[in-house]
Amino acid sequence: MQSVIYLFGAFIAVLVFPPGSCLETVIGLYGETIEVPCNNGNNKPNGLIFTKWKYVKDDGTNGDLLVKQAAKDQATVSATDGYKSRVSIATNSSLLIAQGSLADQRVFTCMVVSLTNLEEYSVEVKVYKKPSAPVIKNKAKELENGKLTQLGECVVESANPAAYLIWMKNNQPLENDDKTIIITSTVTKDPVTGLSSTSSGLKYTARKEDVASQFTCTAKHEMGPDQVSAAETFPIHYPTEKVNLQVVSQSPIREGDNVTLKCQADGNPPPTSFNFNIKGKKVTVTDKDVYTLTGVTRDDSGLYKCSLLDNDVMESTQIVTVSFLDVSLTPTGKVLKKLGENLVVSLEKNSSNETKVTWTKDNRKLDKLPDFSQLTYSDAGLYVCDVSIVGIRRSLSFELTVEGVPKISSLTKHRSNDGKHKVLTCEAEGSPKPDVQWSVNGTNDEMSYVNGKATYKLTVVPSKNLTVSCHVTNKLGSDTKEISVFSQKNEHGAEQAKVIVGVVVGLFLAAALVGLIYWLYIKKTRQGSWKTGEKEAGTSEESKKLEENNHKADV
Repeated sequence: MQSVIYLFGAFIAVLVFPPGSCLETVIGLYGETIEVPCNNGNNKPNGLIFTKWKYVKDDGTNGDLLVKQAAKDQATVSATDGYKSRVSIATNSSLLIAQGSLADQRVFTCMVVSLTNLEEYSVEVKVYKKPSAPVIKNKAKELENGKLTQLGECVVESANPAAYLIWMKNNQPLENDDKTIIITSTVTKDPVTGLSSTSSGLKYTARKEDVASQFTCTAKHEMGPDQVSAAETFPIHYPTEKVNLQVVSQSPIREGDNVTLKCQADGNPPPTSFNFNIKGKKVTVTDKDVYTLTGVTRDDSGLYKCSLLDNDVMESTQIVTVSFLDVSLTPTGKVLKKLGENLVVSLEKNSSNETKVTWTKDNRKLDKLPDFSQLTYSDAGLYVCDVSIVGIRRSLSFELTVEGVPKISSLTKHRSNDGKHKVLTCEAEGSPKPDVQWSVNGTNDEMSYVNGKATYKLTVVPSKNLTVSCHVTNKLGSDTKEISVFSQKNEHGAEQAKVIVGVVVGLFLAAALVGLIYWLYIKKTRQGSWKTGEKEAGTSEESKKLEENNHKADV
């Protein structure tokens, strides 16, 4: 009875679900267990009798794999080929295929038979495998500028489906133009595993700027993500197009310095030997690119050249300038002159560039050198002349001494602040510094000597009137000057006498002034009487007295 129902259900299923309808696709991984679902797990209808898995063989016929009775826990494997040891069924009726391979890329069908129906669900299995990491092989040792050269071959192996390769330069894809860039790709399958290997060759026309370019290969695959090879760089060979001569030395170049000339060329590989033209003389250096001038002088200034050994036309030039500074100063050292004499200072310069001259006197900067046409004591000192150009400095000096016979310019006295002493000040000019001698003894001597001017001070307490002399001397001569100094007592009496004389003189002047005023008054009165022509009123006795008084006034 069950067989009849089964055959009837199968017949109905073929009519209702023709082969190839509602085909689902499952992707499995190579070498892993592949799970093929049965109606997405919805495969346990009421009255389930059994579940059966079958497959389409390589010749197109059907082959049985296994049957799982609903009433039993274990499935019965009916396969007799390679699937016999690799298939099993999951609790959700999915087919499990261990150690998936490309041979498993086929259609599998799940048949579900119940008391009332028979259903079949077909699933197409595809097996993917991610390729190995891309590797650049057969790399060129070098590339030549402007020449199409096989750069390398990028290879990925054991993939399904086959990987797609892209060449990159500095992370930018290269496109085939069949002229300067030619890319060829091939895919091969392993006869045993069926896995594919992809190879891509790159022919590339390099330029000089590609010396730093990085070339990589990217593999794209259904399994993702993209895989990138290690970056590769290539030396670019190109002939020399430019020569450059450099002067390797501190700047500025001074007499006595060593100067190195360095010749460089832009070819790759670079030239290692050169010709140097040393002021008209050709010097060849091999296995190096430098030539050194030792202890240069001003005569070494001039035009220098370097060129390739096999091409003198391809050259480079540089002008070498040796800086120099010659200075002569007259006079130098110690200079001795007399007061009032003339001193001629001469500075001569010879240099490669414009000079800068500065003068100092006793470490103080001068705006200009003083006029030495008539020397004074203040002109004496240490004069230093600094002459410089960029990188070179010369310093010359002379020490001027101005000598003269000492001469006292002033001898003065004043009372001390406490009024008890006399302070004498003697000022003199002369060089060398004059020594002083006083004709009296004193205390608190003070002395200063600046720019040929000497100042001496002496404090005395005279007990009587004195005539004090200041005597100054040096190796050239001497001078003396005197001053009167009164004792404190005599000076006080003299001051009292001066006061008395002043009072008496003042009284005489006052009396004379009164008499003068009176005389002018009388004279004016008489003149008034004469003018009017009138007689003065009064007695003869009064007139007589008036005449007497006038007479006395005239006396």
